[in-house]
Amino acid sequence: MDPTVLKSLLSDVAQLTGEHLLLVLVSSAIAVLIGVSVGITGTRRPALRRTSLAIANVLQTIPSLALFGFLLPIPFIGGIGKRTAIISLVLYSLLPILRNTIVGIASVDAPVREAAVAMGMTDAQLLRMVELPLAAPTIIAGVRIALVTNIGTAVIAAVIGGGGLGVLIFRGVASVDTVEILAGAIPAAILALVADAGMSVLERRIGKR
Repeated sequence: MDPTVLKSLLSDVAQLTGEHLLLVLVSSAIAVLIGVSVGITGTRRPALRRTSLAIANVLQTIPSLALFGFLLPIPFIGGIGKRTAIISLVLYSLLPILRNTIVGIASVDAPVREAAVAMGMTDAQLLRMVELPLAAPTIIAGVRIALVTNIGTAVIAAVIGGGGLGVLIFRGVASVDTVEILAGAIPAAILALVADAGMSVLERRIGKR
């Protein structure tokens, strides 16, 4: 490959990797905030738990490209660019975070809860000092699944002008250029592996506390 072309490609890889990370980190942070908050509230309100899980399950069944398309014409939400991509990624990330938050808190043994209440803890104290610490490994596992899935799904953001490594992949497909396809696919795979390994380590460390 011509050195000038290679230099340009490496520059594109660096820039688009940064864009990809931005999409993933912002959408994952928002999804964690929403998923954990709704999950916690859902453990106290069965109706909210059923409704939120049903909605998250339905969102998960919609093909990612179709979801991007559905959001495009919606005022203040859709349109070409990163905003629509981030919203789509948030919606796709909700289910594992929401489900694991509910399962983690619900799995706390009843005797542990009863002992905490007998000690005079309020519901807020019970949640903060007992339930969340015990449920943390399960919640982190849900975040890990969402994060890794998000990295792969973010590739499709390039279709609606969201940027990221998908730009290289789609550009390579359009020009039948294997090098460009690999230049986008390999960094995305590495990001997913690093994220999975990092979150697994965090999950184990929290589980040992």
